[in-house]
Amino acid sequence: MSLTDSYTDCLKAMYGLRRFGIKLGLSTIRRILNGLESPLDRMAFIHVAGTNGKGSIASALAAILHLSGYKVGLYTSPHLVKFNERICINGLPISDENVVASYEAVKSVHYGGREPTFFEFATAMAFYEFGRQKVDWAVIETGMGGRLDATNIIKPALSIITNISIEHKEYLGNTITQIAGEKGGIIKKNAPVVTGVTQKNAISVLKTIAQSQSSRFYRFGDTFRVRRNQNQTFNYYGIENVWRNMQTGLIGRHQINNAAIVLAACEVLNTNRTDLPLAKIKQGLMQNRWPGRLEIVSRTPLVILDGAHNLIAARKLAEYLSENLSDRNITLVIGILDDKPYDAMLKSLLPFCSRAIMTAPQIDRALPPETLHNVARQMLSDITIIPHVNSAVQHAVDTASKHDVVCVAGSLYVVGEAKEALEKMDLR
Repeated sequence: MSLTDSYTDCLKAMYGLRRFGIKLGLSTIRRILNGLESPLDRMAFIHVAGTNGKGSIASALAAILHLSGYKVGLYTSPHLVKFNERICINGLPISDENVVASYEAVKSVHYGGREPTFFEFATAMAFYEFGRQKVDWAVIETGMGGRLDATNIIKPALSIITNISIEHKEYLGNTITQIAGEKGGIIKKNAPVVTGVTQKNAISVLKTIAQSQSSRFYRFGDTFRVRRNQNQTFNYYGIENVWRNMQTGLIGRHQINNAAIVLAACEVLNTNRTDLPLAKIKQGLMQNRWPGRLEIVSRTPLVILDGAHNLIAARKLAEYLSENLSDRNITLVIGILDDKPYDAMLKSLLPFCSRAIMTAPQIDRALPPETLHNVARQMLSDITIIPHVNSAVQHAVDTASKHDVVCVAGSLYVVGEAKEALEKMDLR
């Protein structure tokens, strides 16, 4: 069998695991990793949880660690175009051959009472590959929550909780306090925690967990902060350092807050004998790119991809559109999953758009475009339904003038399909 066939077959088998749904708990992943001779013992970890900003922060830290001379694994989800994106080493997705090898290694292990879910299987593959390739550091993004997330099998040197909002209520709870408790489950004994959480009740929960674990607690706006400058740079007033004229390569005002969390994390790591020179920190922060988050893929017309997969992210995108593109006609191509507050998300975004195209990604959790249309028509007259993302994006680009803006949003699954479609178009 060819490598292409083997790769296709293993991914097909993995996607078949989605029928087992979401199972929170650590017993299955623990059995798998024990069968793989515990690859977790061979590296140091940074664990990143939160509602928004996990990928931006995780990728920046991975870039800084790599530039500082470390071999670095990065595990994130979901992928946009290709599964390999989930498992990166030194900034590059692993090869198809290594995907197949890690799949076969995990498949050969006895799972115990039930088959693993897709996420458990993928997580085990990442840990196996990081161990096999002898990474020094692994930056791990949680899938959902934290306490019972498959990634929480690790014992991190540093935990990061970006922010918290209401999400995945059927799994994490109905209140900010309950969700904070779940995400705070990544805080481990004597491992410091850096957070961007702002709600008083969430802060209280996380502080209590940190105290119970004898973990130092650093919070944005309290132990560290930023001040924005006029020239797109910012000054960072940190735990022990003041770093001026810092800049992030990611666009959007919210990315400066994310950058502050990255810088606080670097300070904490440096106090624990990790060597991250300021020059490398600046370089990594500036060079960091995180696809599908305010990503500009074309200038004529201006095409922007932004996952904006929940209400906070939709509001951040709306803020960017209103502050930077209010003088241009914006076409919104949007598809949203069925567990998201689609009405509030549409109400945040549509006031800044001249027209909208309702679509749906190829995943069973996608809302029908007609459902979105029923809400959108109350706010905008020029609305089209084009069910397939590739066709929706093609139509948006074909009917836009060179001065117009096409914004694809609502779900990372939509952005992934759009990204794949746009790569086949002759855009500049």
